Amino acid sequence: MNILIRKASLKDLDAVTKVEAICFPKEEAATRASLEKRIKTFSERFFVAEIDNKIIGFINGCITNEHTIYDELYFDSKLHIPNGDFQTIFGLDVIPDYRNLGIAAQLMNYMIETSKLAGRKGVILTCKLNLVDYYTKFGYINKGISKSVHGGTEWYDMILIF
Repeated sequence: MNILIRKASLKDLDAVTKVEAICFPKEEAATRASLEKRIKTFSERFFVAEIDNKIIGFINGCITNEHTIYDELYFDSKLHIPNGDFQTIFGLDVIPDYRNLGIAAQLMNYMIETSKLAGRKGVILTCKLNLVDYYTKFGYINKGISKSVHGGTEWYDMILIF
Protein backbone atom coordinates (compact mmCIF):
# COMPACT_ATOMS: atom_id res chain seq x y z
CA MET A 1 0.00 0.00 0.00
CA ASN A 2 1.52 3.28 -1.14
CA ILE A 3 0.59 6.01 1.36
CA LEU A 4 1.41 9.65 0.72
CA ILE A 5 1.54 12.00 3.71
CA ARG A 6 1.45 15.69 2.78
CA LYS A 7 0.37 19.09 4.06
CA ALA A 8 -3.34 19.80 3.81
CA SER A 9 -4.70 22.65 1.72
CA LEU A 10 -8.12 24.25 1.41
CA LYS A 11 -8.85 22.02 -1.60
CA ASP A 12 -8.87 19.13 0.90
CA LEU A 13 -11.55 20.69 3.11
CA ASP A 14 -14.51 18.61 1.89
CA ALA A 15 -12.54 15.37 2.21
CA VAL A 16 -11.18 16.07 5.70
CA THR A 17 -14.62 17.17 6.89
CA LYS A 18 -16.05 13.87 5.68
CA VAL A 19 -13.27 11.87 7.36
CA GLU A 20 -13.78 13.76 10.64
CA ALA A 21 -17.53 13.05 10.57
CA ILE A 22 -16.86 9.34 10.03
CA CYS A 23 -14.23 9.09 12.77
CA PHE A 24 -15.79 11.03 15.65
CA PRO A 25 -19.23 11.30 17.25
CA LYS A 26 -21.01 14.52 16.30
CA GLU A 27 -20.45 16.13 19.71
CA GLU A 28 -16.68 15.54 19.45
CA ALA A 29 -16.12 16.09 15.73
CA ALA A 30 -14.66 19.33 14.44
CA THR A 31 -17.01 21.26 12.18
CA ARG A 32 -16.24 22.15 8.58
CA ALA A 33 -15.74 25.77 9.67
CA SER A 34 -13.32 24.70 12.40
CA LEU A 35 -11.33 22.49 10.04
CA GLU A 36 -11.18 25.32 7.51
CA LYS A 37 -9.84 27.68 10.17
CA ARG A 38 -7.24 25.08 11.18
CA ILE A 39 -6.01 24.65 7.61
CA LYS A 40 -5.80 28.41 7.16
CA THR A 41 -4.07 29.00 10.51
CA PHE A 42 -1.66 26.08 10.80
CA SER A 43 -1.56 24.26 7.47
CA GLU A 44 2.11 23.53 8.18
CA ARG A 45 0.90 21.33 11.07
CA PHE A 46 -2.06 19.68 9.29
CA PHE A 47 -1.15 16.53 7.37
CA VAL A 48 -3.33 14.22 5.30
CA ALA A 49 -2.75 10.57 4.37
CA GLU A 50 -3.69 9.64 0.81
CA ILE A 51 -3.96 6.40 -1.09
CA ASP A 52 -4.57 6.67 -4.84
CA ASN A 53 -5.41 10.40 -4.47
CA LYS A 54 -8.07 9.62 -1.83
CA ILE A 55 -7.72 11.16 1.65
CA ILE A 56 -8.15 8.34 4.13
CA GLY A 57 -6.90 10.07 7.28
CA PHE A 58 -5.23 13.09 8.78
CA ILE A 59 -3.50 14.55 11.83
CA ASN A 60 -3.48 18.16 12.95
CA GLY A 61 -2.87 20.51 15.83
CA CYS A 62 -1.73 23.99 16.70
CA ILE A 63 1.42 25.03 18.54
CA THR A 64 1.28 26.20 22.16
CA ASN A 65 3.55 26.90 25.10
CA GLU A 66 1.25 24.95 27.43
CA HIS A 67 1.93 21.41 28.67
CA THR A 68 -1.69 20.30 28.23
CA ILE A 69 -4.51 20.98 25.79
CA TYR A 70 -7.31 23.21 27.02
CA ASP A 71 -10.67 23.51 25.26
CA GLU A 72 -10.22 27.07 23.98
CA LEU A 73 -7.39 25.87 21.73
CA TYR A 74 -9.92 23.96 19.61
CA PHE A 75 -11.97 27.08 18.88
CA ASP A 76 -9.69 30.13 18.96
CA SER A 77 -7.09 30.04 16.19
CA LYS A 78 -5.46 33.16 17.64
CA LEU A 79 -4.08 30.93 20.42
CA HIS A 80 -1.77 29.24 17.87
CA ILE A 81 1.82 30.26 18.65
CA PRO A 82 3.87 29.44 15.53
CA ASN A 83 7.16 29.42 17.45
CA GLY A 84 5.79 27.80 20.60
CA ASP A 85 7.22 24.87 22.52
CA PHE A 86 4.64 22.11 22.12
CA GLN A 87 2.85 20.59 19.15
CA THR A 88 -0.73 19.66 19.96
CA ILE A 89 -2.65 16.81 18.39
CA PHE A 90 -6.28 17.85 17.90
CA GLY A 91 -7.18 14.84 15.83
CA LEU A 92 -5.71 11.64 14.47
CA ASP A 93 -8.30 10.28 12.04
CA VAL A 94 -8.25 7.19 9.83
CA ILE A 95 -11.43 5.96 8.16
CA PRO A 96 -12.56 2.47 9.26
CA ASP A 97 -11.66 0.66 6.01
CA TYR A 98 -8.01 1.60 6.53
CA ARG A 99 -7.63 1.06 10.27
CA ASN A 100 -5.24 -1.48 11.81
CA LEU A 101 -2.84 -1.09 8.87
CA GLY A 102 -0.38 1.23 10.62
CA ILE A 103 -1.61 4.41 8.93
CA ALA A 104 -2.40 6.20 12.20
CA ALA A 105 1.08 5.28 13.44
CA GLN A 106 2.63 6.65 10.24
CA LEU A 107 0.74 9.92 10.70
CA MET A 108 1.74 10.15 14.37
CA ASN A 109 5.40 9.38 13.64
CA TYR A 110 5.36 11.97 10.86
CA MET A 111 4.00 14.62 13.24
CA ILE A 112 6.53 13.66 15.92
CA GLU A 113 9.47 13.82 13.50
CA THR A 114 8.42 17.12 11.91
CA SER A 115 7.91 18.56 15.39
CA LYS A 116 11.42 17.53 16.43
CA LEU A 117 12.85 19.04 13.24
CA ALA A 118 10.94 22.27 13.97
CA GLY A 119 12.63 22.51 17.37
CA ARG A 120 9.60 21.78 19.55
CA LYS A 121 10.08 20.50 23.10
CA GLY A 122 7.41 17.84 22.67
CA VAL A 123 3.91 16.86 21.61
CA ILE A 124 0.72 16.92 23.69
CA LEU A 125 -2.69 15.38 23.16
CA THR A 126 -5.82 14.26 24.93
CA CYS A 127 -7.36 10.84 24.46
CA LYS A 128 -9.97 8.55 25.90
CA LEU A 129 -8.94 5.93 28.44
CA ASN A 130 -9.07 3.10 25.89
CA LEU A 131 -6.32 4.83 23.82
CA VAL A 132 -3.85 5.60 26.62
CA ASP A 133 -1.90 2.36 26.00
CA TYR A 134 -1.78 3.05 22.25
CA TYR A 135 -0.15 6.44 22.74
CA THR A 136 2.32 5.18 25.34
CA LYS A 137 3.81 3.02 22.53
CA PHE A 138 5.02 6.28 20.96
CA GLY A 139 6.59 7.40 24.25
CA TYR A 140 3.73 9.53 25.58
CA ILE A 141 3.27 9.73 29.34
CA ASN A 142 -0.22 9.73 30.86
CA LYS A 143 -0.65 12.81 33.06
CA GLY A 144 -4.10 11.75 34.26
CA ILE A 145 -7.61 13.04 33.70
CA SER A 146 -7.70 16.24 31.68
CA LYS A 147 -9.56 19.41 32.57
CA SER A 148 -10.91 19.33 29.00
CA VAL A 149 -14.63 18.65 28.74
CA HIS A 150 -14.68 18.77 24.93
CA GLY A 151 -17.65 16.84 23.59
CA GLY A 152 -18.83 15.98 27.10
CA THR A 153 -16.25 13.17 27.32
CA GLU A 154 -13.60 12.27 29.89
CA TRP A 155 -10.13 12.82 28.41
CA TYR A 156 -6.62 11.99 29.55
CA ASP A 157 -3.68 14.35 29.12
CA MET A 158 -0.70 12.79 27.35
CA ILE A 159 2.73 14.33 26.81
CA LEU A 160 5.77 13.31 24.78
CA ILE A 161 8.94 15.19 25.72
CA PHE A 162 11.86 15.23 23.28
